[in-house]
Amino acid sequence: MRYKDMSAKEIVDINQGARLGILGQTDLEIDEKTGQIESFVIPNYKWFGLKKEGAETKINWRSIRKIGEDMIMIELDDYTLK
Repeated sequence: MRYKDMSAKEIVDINQGARLGILGQTDLEIDEKTGQIESFVIPNYKWFGLKKEGAETKINWRSIRKIGEDMIMIELDDYTLK
């Protein structure tokens, strides 16, 4: 799947059944040695009080459980959001 095919998908936390937002203006954090995606970096976006204004939210790639046609299902834990 290409990165551009992932934009505009809804992000859903499967543990809480909560809609967290839509993947849009997002950067990727990539391991320079392996070329693998480590996390999505979402700047200045407020997800139901989970982040402070001006900070960035990182969703670790390992937290993604399923990428479907309309949504990306993630499993949040204490280490998922930075």
